Amino acid sequence: MLLCHFGYGAYGPARRGKRLRPQMVLRVAVGEGAPIEAALDAAVAVEIFHNYSLVHDDIEDGDELRHGRPTLWSRFGIAPAIAAGDTMCALAFTALGDAIEVLDESRVYAMLMVLHEAHAVMCEGQSLDLRFESEPLVDLAAYHHMIACKTSALFAASCRLGALAAGCGPDAVERYGALGHAYGMAFQIQDDVHGIWSPAAATGKVSGHDIARRKWTFPVAWAIGGPPSPARSVVADAYARGRALDVADVERVVGALDALGAREAAATAVAEAVAVVARHPNRELGAFLLGSLDGAIAVAGANTASPSATL
Repeated sequence: MLLCHFGYGAYGPARRGKRLRPQMVLRVAVGEGAPIEAALDAAVAVEIFHNYSLVHDDIEDGDELRHGRPTLWSRFGIAPAIAAGDTMCALAFTALGDAIEVLDESRVYAMLMVLHEAHAVMCEGQSLDLRFESEPLVDLAAYHHMIACKTSALFAASCRLGALAAGCGPDAVERYGALGHAYGMAFQIQDDVHGIWSPAAATGKVSGHDIARRKWTFPVAWAIGGPPSPARSVVADAYARGRALDVADVERVVGALDALGAREAAATAVAEAVAVVARHPNRELGAFLLGSLDGAIAVAGANTASPSATL
């Protein structure tokens, strides 16, 4: 099942992707003057750990496709997929422990704690995400807290791991953590936009699935938090029903979000978070992260002078 998930061996071709989290680890460490070997174990760990979270996330969300391929649970069943995800989690921490061969014990211990703490926070975020599906109203503050836990935590941990691998002091480690957090906020809000407006061929997922399941994404929370209007009522009424939405409901909600300007509001929120990334002194890392987001949004974020204090 692990070979199948990653697309190795007979299950190829291998999954393609940006490998953002391990790249963060490596780029932070090398940018701080460390040899790449100092961060390889941590990079491997976060990539395996991230994939563990995807396997469980697919089960909890009922997603049958990821990057255009059947998810593990949809192919092998829920119980086997849970076991496969648990195995990935164990392998991730084992890989990080292997760093003891190149780093001192205290540093490896600190790195293990960073990943364990991120794990706990991610579980909180996933729990909130699932609970929100039955909530009649989720405001933007609650949404931001949820994605800070579910998505930003591992990006922040990846940056911290790279800094620790390089031997950075506590202040530098926390600054890198803040950079990863801001990037994670931008990444998730952008992902929310793609989940609503991008075609299935571009996302590898079923189009409109998030709205059909009443997922509380940025466009939805922002729209319902706005002033009363007919379009706002369409979104609020659909989400207040407390049940899955059919195709016609999804189309009406998307039309209302368009009318309210929710996509543009999301772009502004992404730009505010991106501005935090653009200001970090590690310009090379910042340029890489900006390049991984939508070009227009990244440029806007780099030129934003006053990022939101909430991010």
